[in-house]
Amino acid sequence: MDPWVGDALMHENVFTLLRFAILPIAKVLVMCALGLLFASSYIDILPALSRRHLSKLVFSLFLPCLIFTQLGKAVTLEKVLEWWFIPVNVILASTLGCIVGYIVACLVKPPPEFFNFTVIFIGIGNIGNIPLVIMGAICREKGNPLEDPETCNTNGVAYISFGQWVGAVIVYRYVYSMLAPPSKPKGVDGSTSSDVVGANGSDETNIEPTISHATSVSMPLLIHNNSPPPRRQGWDLVNAWLSYGRIQDILQPPVVASFLALLFGCVPLLRSLIFTEHSFLYFLFDSLNILGGAAVPCIMLVLGGNLVGGAGASKLGVRTTVVIVATRLLIIPPKGICSPHS
Repeated sequence: MDPWVGDALMHENVFTLLRFAILPIAKVLVMCALGLLFASSYIDILPALSRRHLSKLVFSLFLPCLIFTQLGKAVTLEKVLEWWFIPVNVILASTLGCIVGYIVACLVKPPPEFFNFTVIFIGIGNIGNIPLVIMGAICREKGNPLEDPETCNTNGVAYISFGQWVGAVIVYRYVYSMLAPPSKPKGVDGSTSSDVVGANGSDETNIEPTISHATSVSMPLLIHNNSPPPRRQGWDLVNAWLSYGRIQDILQPPVVASFLALLFGCVPLLRSLIFTEHSFLYFLFDSLNILGGAAVPCIMLVLGGNLVGGAGASKLGVRTTVVIVATRLLIIPPKGICSPHS
């Protein structure tokens, strides 16, 4: 082979990799900039309340529709067995990332109230919706790493969604407990500080809840009833089981959509009813697919709008912020080399 031809091919491959690395990020920045512009005081179309409602709409409707349509269309029983490494990678990446985050937090020593935040931000990072946004931007480029642009979005969203249920368990079980505010101190009698203030106050409205609470607690002691408590049946038993261990917090709309997509995608009969073109319920898939298409742009508009306050009011500190960004960009990515792959 001519060495000049080899050098040209090498430079072309490097340029292609740089193009796929830079252009999707540039598209994301443009969408965030538009969200920031429309949330600014000059236009004020996306104020804080509107962004909050739009975020809830994305989380409860648009994102579940996107996950159900793309994951359900791409997944099969064979692919579930073939993609075993995806949830394993999510667990390993989160575990190793939190270890690195803890070491960095011990070295940098951020403000005490931001210690857990530093660990979580470095370890967990963008385990949620940002990969979906990056994937959508990559798939719009011809010659993308996932081959055909028509199937790139379906396969890419399927890969991310297949591991998202593991990410949801990590977020709602571990991250929320790490970032939860401290509980109110209790008094000797088990009441919180707000109860003590209400009991000592002169206003009668503050006294009545305490009296009624004490009455409700003492009432069972005055009733002599030897009959056993009624056994829970039906939905009461199911609700009690779901509430145990905060399972209801894990079963969020995106996670439920992932489970339904796996069910409908792996069962041939259900798959033929919804995901096959010209089938009986294909109109349902098409409607959900249209709604799912709004998830990515709405996520970016909300993300950009949340930056309207700027970084001036942050109490995290410049040094901690720089260390977090450098760790996320330079130290965390190479650990993916050690992850299992198919």
